[in-house]
Amino acid sequence: QVQLVESGGGLVQAGGSLRLSCAASGRTFSSYVMGWFRQAPGLEREFVAAVTRSGQGTNYADSVKGRFTITRDNAKNTVYLQMNSLKPEDTAVYYCAAGASIATIVNLSVDYWGQGTQVTVSS
Repeated sequence: QVQLVESGGGLVQAGGSLRLSCAASGRTFSSYVMGWFRQAPGLEREFVAAVTRSGQGTNYADSVKGRFTITRDNAKNTVYLQMNSLKPEDTAVYYCAAGASIATIVNLSVDYWGQGTQVTVSS
């Protein structure tokens, strides 16, 4: 069992930055591919970014490429999402998740979800 707790959300002006963190419990963190997702009101949850077990490989949704960076620290059981050049359309609840592979995570097939953290970008 893995428990995921996100933090770092908040209100920011367009063009600003935020860094989200997701702390995982348990000693198996490094065995999971980790991902970030988001869900805006009235819309379906969508994939944002994923990172491989070692942290060497990443994958991003086209809408965030060049602006968001996903990293992980296996020693701290934590995955991060650095969000720069934020836009009002980035407003959503952001969730982290643990899964088996980049391919499954991209398709929203995950093993564990966090509870989410709200990100609001004002124009």
